[in-house]
Formats: sequence, structure tokens, C-alpha cells
Amino acid sequence: MQIYNALAKDHEKLKELLNELVSLDEKDNESRHDLVQEIRDELVPHSRAEESILYNSMRALEEGQSEAMHGYTEHMEAEALLRTLQVAEKIDMGWKQTATKLKDALEHHIEEEESEIFATARELFTNEEAEMMGDAFERIKPQIRDESFVKTSMEMVLNLMPPRLVNKLRGKSDTKAA
Repeated sequence: MQIYNALAKDHEKLKELLNELVSLDEKDNESRHDLVQEIRDELVPHSRAEESILYNSMRALEEGQSEAMHGYTEHMEAEALLRTLQVAEKIDMGWKQTATKLKDALEHHIEEEESEIFATARELFTNEEAEMMGDAFERIKPQIRDESFVKTSMEMVLNLMPPRLVNKLRGKSDTKAA
């Protein structure tokens, strides 16, 4: 499956979960907790895998740098809202407004990504490369799902750094792969 199809499949699942969350009754604490956790379990692995596979590949090519960096920015914004939602959910403060902001931010990101970023990526990568990226995306996403908040946050930061620095931080001598 090409990376575009794999990402779009995840996008649909996230949109369904977010629609379900914002339509919940304010007092439905159990469903809210479960949905917030499910959104986290979908969004964070999706984002880290997408950054690692697609965005870093685009960023390596001058023509894709701007779009990839814009995608990173929107991932950070969405995850900040998710973390706020997780805290609001735990202390039972106005979670619905944050859930709506998260839904709106992700719908905006998905629309931009599926139109602009995918169009740029299709110009940069062959169908075979897109297939390889899709396979890699599907392979690493489950590995990320069980990682801690600190680990996934560190991976976000590492994904933004130049590969040669990432390799040094990870203790790798090969500077060609991040």
C-alpha cells in the first residue's frame, strides 16, 4: 500500500474518533476517557511514523522541505491539544472546548496534507518509493503505540533535527540514515 493510502486510512479513523468524542455528553466520563486514550493511541504513532518516513524523506529534498516543516508544526499543535485534553479529562475541566479545537486542527491538517503535501510527495517520489514508505510506515507504527509520553516526545524532537545530529545522539556512526 502506498504511503498516501495508509495515511488516509488512519485519517478517516481519527476523524471518526474525534466526531464521536465531540458528540459525547459532557458527563459521559467513561466513554470520554476511553476515546481520549484511543485517539492518543492512533494519533501519536501515526504522527511519529509519518514524520520518520514521509516528512523526513521530503525534508531531505529541497522541494519538500517547506511542506514537511509545516506538517511537523501542525503535528506539534495537535499533540499539544491532545495533551491538554488528557489533563482536562483527568481533572474534569472544560474538556469539550479542547476536544473541538483538536478536531478542527486535525481536520485542517488532514485536508492540507491530503491535498498539498501528498501532491508534493507524488512529484518527489516514484510509486515504488511510495509503496516502500507505506510498508515502512505500517511496520513502525505499532512499535510506537506502546512507547511512553517522554519517548514519543523525544522522537518528535529527533525527527526535527538534522540526521547527522540524530545519529550522534543515538550513538550511530552511519550518518546516512536518521
